[in-house]
Amino acid sequence: MTVTPLALTRPASVTDAFLRRLAARVPGSSGATWKLTEVYTGEVLVELPQSTPADIEQAFATARAAQEKWAATPLKQRLEVFKRAHTLFVDNAPAVTDLIQVESGKNRRMAIEETCDPAMVMSHYLTRAAKLLAPAKRGGPVPFLTTSTELRQPKGVVGIIAPWNFPFATGISDAVPALMAGNAVVLKPDNKTALSPLYGVELLEQAGLPKGLFQVVCGEGPDVGPTLIGQANYVMFTGSTATGRVIGEQAGRNLIGCCLELGGKNPMIVLEDADLDETVQGAIFGAFGNTGQICMHIERIYLPESRYEEFKNAYVAKTKALDVRAAYDFGPDMGSLVSVDHMHRVKSHVDDAVAKGATVLCGGKPRPDLGPAFFEPTILEGVTKDMLCGVTETFGPVVALHKYRTVDEAVALANDTEYGLNASVWGRDVGTARAVAARIESGNVNINDILATAYASKGTPSGGVKNSGVGARHGDQGLLKYTDVKNVAVLKKQVMGPRGGQTYEKYVEGMLSGLKTMRRLRIR
Repeated sequence: MTVTPLALTRPASVTDAFLRRLAARVPGSSGATWKLTEVYTGEVLVELPQSTPADIEQAFATARAAQEKWAATPLKQRLEVFKRAHTLFVDNAPAVTDLIQVESGKNRRMAIEETCDPAMVMSHYLTRAAKLLAPAKRGGPVPFLTTSTELRQPKGVVGIIAPWNFPFATGISDAVPALMAGNAVVLKPDNKTALSPLYGVELLEQAGLPKGLFQVVCGEGPDVGPTLIGQANYVMFTGSTATGRVIGEQAGRNLIGCCLELGGKNPMIVLEDADLDETVQGAIFGAFGNTGQICMHIERIYLPESRYEEFKNAYVAKTKALDVRAAYDFGPDMGSLVSVDHMHRVKSHVDDAVAKGATVLCGGKPRPDLGPAFFEPTILEGVTKDMLCGVTETFGPVVALHKYRTVDEAVALANDTEYGLNASVWGRDVGTARAVAARIESGNVNINDILATAYASKGTPSGGVKNSGVGARHGDQGLLKYTDVKNVAVLKKQVMGPRGGQTYEKYVEGMLSGLKTMRRLRIR
């Protein structure tokens, strides 16, 4: 792996004045701040205000006032904002990429891909929102004399809690359909990665989003979360399963809806007919893309015994050749972990596995010579379920190889987890691969890809099963979840009950006969 000096020049777009302007958007009446650092060097970039419960309550009050006017704005005008925003987001992608790299330490290739996500979400819902939010007339119980109309109304103020691994994509993309539907948003990004979503809000306001409609509050989860959830009409959360349970419990007590995209221990099944080169390259991204800090990334690879050594040797060789370093250009294959604390967590999983008998095929160590939070891309063999990394999401550049004898065994091993967020199946015979995919207990399954094909298909819902979440983003429900349904029913003539001296017995006889007739004629 390439070694680079730690002295780096910060991207020219990331000026001190720019950072102070973004941080000033965050309310913090107590004066408490968080030192937000450049991950590659550990240098303090800006002091980020920490919001108090009173600050959060005020943010919701401001958002709620703005939301009343926004909800009354015709949908066509609301969507015009996002047409302009799409252009701004694409044109400013390089500057957003700089921010994402500075705050998260990910390599530039992954950072530029992250900038594309909000634009893709905007583009999708610009084509679907008008149809989804339009009144839908349904039939009533009595043909011709009754109607029922489904009206979609915004929930009010949506609370979004975004993670540090994709701060711009989750912080902004999850807000877009909520805003289109007529809601306001109060976003809590992670302290470590608040800069890029703050810039995203600024770009939306440049496109014409009313000021005050999209608020950002900052602080540690236990300090900020309860007040945010307590004020929200709906909550969108992306993060750990443990935190998701807490949020779900509070949302339930408050009788508000929530969508939770939680952890994963995602498997990759390689079938006997898989193309070696393509599969190895896929596994490189699957395990080490974004330094392994992707909810949908691969932590378990299941290989047929007949091809195990062949794949292992090719995979280890390609992993050892990866260019891992700190740089603000497109050269490196892999960047840093998000923080020193997280690096220690990843290291503890590897150390635990080795202590319990696992073998390190490559990597396995921190790389302080590359930067404070760097960790080598690591491949393990002999991982078992009594090891932390055998059952718990490591969320770093660590993957375990396993053998299987039959496809049935591979499927059983893939499903032997409390998680079900994403899975990957590789094979030349797509029909066979589809049959395997159908048996995997996962909200997303990619064939001959790791995650991008499923996640970037914005027209299809993406969520988890088992302990990987509740609800989904994307697809029609990715917008409709931010709305309440109002049923407006009309009775044109009084026909409910006996009329004109008719006995109740005769009324019931006619009613039951009518049910049969409507079923036969397929009217109701």
